[in-house]
Amino acid sequence: MMDTKTYLYNTLSKKIEEFVPVEPGKVSMYTCGPTVYHYAHIGNLRSYIMEDVLEKYLRFVGYDVKRVMNITDVGHLTSDGDTGEDKMLAGARREHKSVMDIARYYTDAFMEDCRKLAIKRPDVVEPATNCIDDFIHMIEVLLEKGYAYVAGDNVYFDTSRLAHYYVLSAQKEEELQVGVREDVEEDKNKKNKTDFVLWFTRSKFADQELKWESPWGLGYPGWHIECSSISLKHLGERLDIHCGGVDNIFPHHTNEIAQSEAYTGHKWCNYWFHINHLNTKNGKMSKSSGEFLTVSLLEEKGYDPMVYRLFCLLSHYRKPLEFSWEALDNVAAAYEKLMRRLKKLTEEGEAEPEGAAEFEKKFAGALGDDLNTSSAITVLYDMLKSDLPDAAKRKLAARFDEVLSLGLTRAFEEEAVDSELAAYVEERIEERRLAKKEKNFARADEIREELAAKGIVLEDTREGTLWSVKQG
Repeated sequence: MMDTKTYLYNTLSKKIEEFVPVEPGKVSMYTCGPTVYHYAHIGNLRSYIMEDVLEKYLRFVGYDVKRVMNITDVGHLTSDGDTGEDKMLAGARREHKSVMDIARYYTDAFMEDCRKLAIKRPDVVEPATNCIDDFIHMIEVLLEKGYAYVAGDNVYFDTSRLAHYYVLSAQKEEELQVGVREDVEEDKNKKNKTDFVLWFTRSKFADQELKWESPWGLGYPGWHIECSSISLKHLGERLDIHCGGVDNIFPHHTNEIAQSEAYTGHKWCNYWFHINHLNTKNGKMSKSSGEFLTVSLLEEKGYDPMVYRLFCLLSHYRKPLEFSWEALDNVAAAYEKLMRRLKKLTEEGEAEPEGAAEFEKKFAGALGDDLNTSSAITVLYDMLKSDLPDAAKRKLAARFDEVLSLGLTRAFEEEAVDSELAAYVEERIEERRLAKKEKNFARADEIREELAAKGIVLEDTREGTLWSVKQG
């Protein structure tokens, strides 16, 4: 284990706390996965990027991390108030396919987006439809304990049995409308307006495509029971970290706490890690408003997915982040400049000189300060500006990229392949520098034009002349 402490903002306590796992040296981590009825937009993917950085940072400092993620392929309705149709059914109707065809296609699409963004696949990825028996068992236990009831042939969780239902969201009952919004039809079967469905039957949605036999009739699970049951199945009854977007805080994560602690009889999760929204100038990004921004669209417009990952890492995960093409262009320019700087590093010098360990400590310290990715990137730049030998800079950049995952080592791979070209370009750059020093600007311009003809682009900066190979 690295000798560093980790501090995270805990939504449960509403403050930054030192992270101390249940079992020393090990971390159990749960991520709310996608509802696979459509492509993920880049706002969705901001959450997965930051969760990925958190997991990789914990591994970086020495923890043995097990991360579990669900895939919601049934039960997620279009309303928070247990009304509206299943999102999966809506997707199937939109594309005239079966629900399972839709689920398979968009699960694969989501995983491909994660691959492009260098998001590590969780240790366990569990579709909800794999766990129907687990859901039924958990619901049976909640009924036996008196935390659930049957009404209208559906099974509901009774929130009145809890003294602190709003423990995560800090809301007050009188401030809430039915199902959070005024336009949601009230479910007359509920004893309390905050009660939520654990199991739907044919009495609720007769046209649901996916149904299973249960003690309460042919039906399907509610959305909230999925994450609790899948987490308990793979990570046990005491969870270290639960992740998700801020829009999951209420009601989804609030309901997870309610049913999980009712089931186990004790506190379930110690740290809640929530990522704020990605917004446009018109407000929160969503699939139903404005331009549908996906990773594929970014690529079509010529952006490396790593540019979007860097765009996210330059902002703190708890702050809203506003997307614009101009902002992305600025990050793209910064990323290209960073890669050019890395390409100039040679393998000369000592790889682990005195002072190198101090940069690694500062990097871990920045991330240990409530996952301050912007500060961690500043450490990267400070290290590159330092007087460490190139070999040490290459090694530290690769080490930092175990967490940042910005594809930094691609610069070294390209350097190795194009070593002859690099030597040639550096010679011409030095010749151009001397020409300018002697005020022979005509020769300096000739060298720039000669290199441009070979597809080499020069950029003069305060730190010297950087070069890159023109794309396309």
